[in-house]
Amino acid sequence: MPARHKGRTTPPAGSPIRENKYQGRAACPAPVRGGHRDPAGGNMSDDDLGPLLARIAAALERLAPRDAPDVDLGAADAFVWLAESEWLEPVPEVNRVGLDLLKGIDRVRDILLENTRRFAAGLPANNALLWGARGMGKSSLVKAVHAETNREAPAPLALVEIHREDIASLPRLLGRLRGVRRRCLLFCDDLSFDASDTSYKSLKAVLEGGIEGRPDNILFYATSNRRHLMPRDMMENERSTAINPAEAVEEKVSLSDRFGLWLGFHTCSQDDYFAMVEGYARHYGLEVDDEALRRQAAEWAVTRGARSGRVAWQFIQDLAGRLARPLDPRR
Repeated sequence: MPARHKGRTTPPAGSPIRENKYQGRAACPAPVRGGHRDPAGGNMSDDDLGPLLARIAAALERLAPRDAPDVDLGAADAFVWLAESEWLEPVPEVNRVGLDLLKGIDRVRDILLENTRRFAAGLPANNALLWGARGMGKSSLVKAVHAETNREAPAPLALVEIHREDIASLPRLLGRLRGVRRRCLLFCDDLSFDASDTSYKSLKAVLEGGIEGRPDNILFYATSNRRHLMPRDMMENERSTAINPAEAVEEKVSLSDRFGLWLGFHTCSQDDYFAMVEGYARHYGLEVDDEALRRQAAEWAVTRGARSGRVAWQFIQDLAGRLARPLDPRR
């Protein structure tokens, strides 16, 4: 029997000796006193360690997010919100048409203009959702109303556009504008949400229902082709799979309820379409016989398969090109 000594077994004479698992490995280096060991195995003094730590701190400082620049709404009358850098980019010249050139939308034009005038005067006003047929001047109306209000108001409004994909950053934008004295018209074009998109929930809380609420100097206008901002199949799926279908649909459509004004835009008649074309032609000085103008405009609408303000403007661009007449946006 092998002998045992203090818990260890001594192998019998002549038996192979197994190699210790630690045998052949480098010994653990002894701690260095008065210095530090660098990754290469050498010793570093305290004088060497200071510059290294300074470089590490400088690299981390460059990687850290920078403080958002101060908001200067006096730089222009219109801005675009850049969510990634939290910066309001001034827009020197807004791409817009005059309010008098928007035909066939007289009722919604008057309602939105009056609502904006009240807001500019410091009176209560409603958030507005402009929904309906594409190409009928929803976004053009918002920009035209802003210009018309600023022409009349002693304290002009700032138009701030936020892109649809940046809606999740809306609370940060409102936080930056909350302490600004200038009144701001916040605008989102083509607002809609898909089935997997949950950013509409933050928009609901910002518009109404949150603890802070909407700042007094902010009014929100949005355009959409959808009345409830959600696709119909999304609401139908919720209705078919939910335990309580009515509650599921109510939760989805409650976002549009946050807008006090619902302004609908519908497909225009042929007379309204001709009025748009003739208004553009007179405004830009395109001298064409009325009968020929209508005939060409009707043919253009047939080739496009639609009649709308956008189609009328595209026809005018084609007509001006054929007449070799530039379209001056300042007219």
